[in-house]
Amino acid sequence: MADTKSGFSADERKAMQQRAEELRANKGLKGAAKLAKEAEACLEAIDALSGLDREIASRYHIIVSEEAPHLDPKTWYGFPSYARDGKVVTFVQPASKFDTRYTTVAFQEDAHIDDGAIWATSFAVVEWTPAVEQQLRELVRRVDG
Repeated sequence: MADTKSGFSADERKAMQQRAEELRANKGLKGAAKLAKEAEACLEAIDALSGLDREIASRYHIIVSEEAPHLDPKTWYGFPSYARDGKVVTFVQPASKFDTRYTTVAFQEDAHIDDGAIWATSFAVVEWTPAVEQQLRELVRRVDG
């Protein structure tokens, strides 16, 4: 439910606070030290999840590591995310984050997964199957396209 004063729900405010904490945690870090700290934060965010959220985030982490090793793991609003040149291009939004019925794997515009005149940029995942894994692998391969 939205707060009538700010227009943001408690979950949304918490996500914004997490983003501010992410920025503070990396303040002053550069290069390899920053990348290492961000990668550690991504793994910690995945480890903090449970159930299907954790399974999807863990398996997606493996896919990105194998198919797009040039992407850097980090967190973004507390989500396990993957960036190129500091810009998030794909992330996992756990269902538990906003109490939704499915985990979402999403791609930002800088992922360049364009496919004709219309294409999806986020995908609801309700079960991890070989077909889901294959589809996500194909999408991650298209990042940078």
